[in-house]
Amino acid sequence: MSTRARFHAFALSAALSAALAALAGAPVLAQVEVQPPPPAQEGPPPPPGGPPHVEPLKPVEPPAELPKPQAGDPKQNLDRLFRALKIAPSDESAKFFENRIWALFLTSGGDTGNLLMGRVKTAMDKKDFDLAIKLLNAIVDFRSDYVEAWNRRATVYFMKKDFESAIADIGEVLKREPRHFGALSGLGMIMQELGDEKAALTAFRRALEVHPKLEKIPDIVKKLTETVEGRPI
Repeated sequence: MSTRARFHAFALSAALSAALAALAGAPVLAQVEVQPPPPAQEGPPPPPGGPPHVEPLKPVEPPAELPKPQAGDPKQNLDRLFRALKIAPSDESAKFFENRIWALFLTSGGDTGNLLMGRVKTAMDKKDFDLAIKLLNAIVDFRSDYVEAWNRRATVYFMKKDFESAIADIGEVLKREPRHFGALSGLGMIMQELGDEKAALTAFRRALEVHPKLEKIPDIVKKLTETVEGRPI
């Protein structure tokens, strides 16, 4: 491995350590062993018939049309919604609570933060990721407690394949809101991209602790469990 590659692996490991340290109170993710990404393999692809490949997911996104945020104390409302989300009896009811959590996440930046976040969405829809990052930099500079600004920036970095920066921002999200299922599942996706299926499985499992009916994640966890831990006897 070249000096540059070793430095990149070290930076990724440090960023992941910071993200996991944000979850010191969450025993599942605290057990993740930080591994540098494996070196790129040269030569022809493996022959067909090998172990099934787990396709990477797209980042968990809020709905195109957000419901109106609940009136009252946002923290108390989030606590109630997360409790309801965890015991939701169906996919439909889980989506109902999920969307209302997104509404609170996205509208917690104040008038200026919310306005800039609208411009971020426009930039992302146009795939102008550099502009989206500039806008998000401005938001987190003046409103560092705006959790969703950190999460949006992590998503943009993920789309740009800048995993080191994405992991660092996920750490900032989880320090402020350890129940953020979008950030937790995003961490799992990044670890899949880096080939660390054990860390991916741990992150996805933590996401399911918060949101048991998170779309597509239960199937991914099942496949990764077979890959990492083997099929049950």
